[in-house]
Amino acid sequence: MLSLFSLAGVSAQALRGLSTPLSAARRARHHAVAIALLVLSTFGLVAGGPAIAAPATIVDAVGRSVTFEAPAPRIVLMFNYEEATAVAGPAGWDRIVGISKGVWAGWRPAIWQRYVAVVPRIGEAVDVGNTEDGDFSVEKTIALRPSVIVMPEWAYSSLKTAREQLEAAGIPIVVIDYNAQTVERHAASTRALGVVFGAQARAEELARLYEKEMADIRRRVASATGPKAKVYVELGQAGPETIGNSYTTTMWGKILDTLGAENIAIGRVPGPWGPVNPEYVLAANPDVIFIAGSSWLNRPKAVKTGYGTEPETTRQSLAPYAARAGWENLKAVKAGEVHAIEHGLARTLFDFAATQYIAKRLYPAAFADVDPVASLRRYHEAYLPVPFSGTWMLPLKP
Repeated sequence: MLSLFSLAGVSAQALRGLSTPLSAARRARHHAVAIALLVLSTFGLVAGGPAIAAPATIVDAVGRSVTFEAPAPRIVLMFNYEEATAVAGPAGWDRIVGISKGVWAGWRPAIWQRYVAVVPRIGEAVDVGNTEDGDFSVEKTIALRPSVIVMPEWAYSSLKTAREQLEAAGIPIVVIDYNAQTVERHAASTRALGVVFGAQARAEELARLYEKEMADIRRRVASATGPKAKVYVELGQAGPETIGNSYTTTMWGKILDTLGAENIAIGRVPGPWGPVNPEYVLAANPDVIFIAGSSWLNRPKAVKTGYGTEPETTRQSLAPYAARAGWENLKAVKAGEVHAIEHGLARTLFDFAATQYIAKRLYPAAFADVDPVASLRRYHEAYLPVPFSGTWMLPLKP
């Protein structure tokens, strides 16, 4: 028993208390203190000692009870890499043995390259494939001998056979879900990552930050007066000649719903996203327009946003959208309410900054003292290893 307490970092005073003559009550108290210290040290919560892995049971983001070794020494992480890095820090990548590389290096190559530059270990993780490309490999995943797999809800839902094989191999699966865009699932996902990586305190700080920021946004919206603004959002990926997707129940559509805006795409697209008829956009005459951009490869006509992008570059790529036939008569164009916003900001742990930006355009008085760009900058400085730079959200007209 003494060897266990030594490993747990129990103080010498507590140990002496167990071996000296004491009253029954005091002896019981000493036992309780010593055992509590053992538990705390086992989960890495006693200062000065490394986390010692032990079985932990959590309820993940979709309500599943999962037991696994925590902090997990060998992790396969299939998505939400920036969220995991915010929770675990760069050192967390020492625990990651496998990733779905395509959904990061393929979808956001400029961001991938910046992270690999500052955390080279990211580039060493084995690629296990992903569900979007249909190349997820159960065999490669099992061969990595992971102690846990962290899987986004959309992958978990589509990998029924594969996940049964993984669980049959004794590999626990923790499901996270930032795509649902609810405060509850954002927070639950963040706290789950905290247990997986042994970074509960930082995860709790991040979860509470998100809860606080979103509560503040809702409070301000509730206090705003006046009619709802008509809003149009479009994916600015293929250029102004191509009508990009708009969104209803997900991504930007979910944010507009949270903010109480009148989303002109509702009832006008076949599912949660799709292009809106351009004649309808003219007829609806939106008050505010957001064109989502990013740093996509091989998309020369896309709206350019993100790390390293100068405001002038973003505005030059956005201007042709506002110059579409008939758009000069739209209220949004006349009022200077055409905006670029980074598409990768939605469905993240820091999407509160994008939500603040949209809310500030819809309710300028209620959000007069809110600086969304400063919010995103502070988040980077506090939680991410990649320095903040570039243009993430701005109006066409300065």
